Amino acid sequence: MQLIDLAWWQLALGAALVLALAGCTLVAKLAIGQTLLVAALRTVVQLSLIGLVLEALFSVAALPWIALMAGVMLLMAGREVIARQKRRLTGGWAFGIGTLSMFVSAFSVTVLTLIVIIGPEPWYTPQYAIPLLGMMLGNTMTGIAIGLDRLTDAVWRQRALIENRLMLGQRWQVAVGDARRDAMRSGMIPIINSMAAAGIVSLPGMMTGQILAGAPPSLAVKYQILIMFTITVGTGFGTLVAVLAASRRLFDERERLRLDRLAKPGH
Repeated sequence: MQLIDLAWWQLALGAALVLALAGCTLVAKLAIGQTLLVAALRTVVQLSLIGLVLEALFSVAALPWIALMAGVMLLMAGREVIARQKRRLTGGWAFGIGTLSMFVSAFSVTVLTLIVIIGPEPWYTPQYAIPLLGMMLGNTMTGIAIGLDRLTDAVWRQRALIENRLMLGQRWQVAVGDARRDAMRSGMIPIINSMAAAGIVSLPGMMTGQILAGAPPSLAVKYQILIMFTITVGTGFGTLVAVLAASRRLFDERERLRLDRLAKPGH
């Protein structure tokens, strides 16, 4: 199969389409043209830099450098979890819970997949480890951020109901149970919908990339099925752990609701 390289002028044509879209948003007075252009510029800069980093990492293929790269990816994902929450936990708890949940879920599932299922030699071969971990972190981050945001928002809106349940003698787990279950479902719904639509409504990114790179469609399908399953497992467990930990943080040792542990929107 032929692998077609892209010249810079071809990428420039793609950028021209983005500029045209920004112009249309300006004419329509949507007030998002600048945001669109900044996002496009960030895409170019960030992907160019990561391309250089990955080329160097692939050439070295040393475990310490791969671990460093994975750690940086994890910390950046933890920062994104905070950025996507309207009412986050104070004192760095949102970052800590989100990052720890991704470490426990995404890292463990990635290592398990590399060692037991795919089996590259060595198991930390960056060609497999970094893309797999990136997809795991990206999707797990989204699920955790949605789950935490839905939990804190629901607790804030239902604070009177939760406190009434506590006064009636219910344990904190029961009082916040509805909000917690709704948050868990919300965090897992996007990946479940992605699995349901894969291959019918859309062709997933990894499968598309492999086909464009010349891989046989049958092999690309096998990898995509495996990736969808591992992402679902990582997202599910990560969301469960994050919501459980965050809901516990919202109550003290005497099982009192502590809304003072939530930051104000925008802070």
